[in-house]
Amino acid sequence: MKAMSTAPVRSIGFGSRCVCADNSGAKEVRIITIYKYHGRKCTHPKGGVGEMVNCVVKKGKPEIRKKVEKAVIIRQKKEYRRPDGTRVKFEDNAVVLVDDKGLPKGSEVKGVVAKEVGERFPKIAGISAGVA
Repeated sequence: MKAMSTAPVRSIGFGSRCVCADNSGAKEVRIITIYKYHGRKCTHPKGGVGEMVNCVVKKGKPEIRKKVEKAVIIRQKKEYRRPDGTRVKFEDNAVVLVDDKGLPKGSEVKGVVAKEVGERFPKIAGISAGVA
């Protein structure tokens, strides 16, 4: 995984429900862990844009429901600052399901993807509707 140009605000916590923005069959997921999170003792792990998480599919096709999957956060509601001074926020919290190597499971992504995700996971940016 490549490093990102910015350190986005970690706002999507353990237990959050997010929209699944790809066509893999999942509609809504619940985040259960954040990979590579190193925090203080007794704090709940949180993730931000471009980070890989572990999640459980809550709504979607019957064959994918109740399964633990890996996902990448592509949008977050909480605004964060980029190095050039601009501030970015999206209208929803969204993820894309990926495999162990970070390749997307679906063939298209609904909506835009943050630029930071495109730097770290170029295949996700390639199948998205746009990069913001």
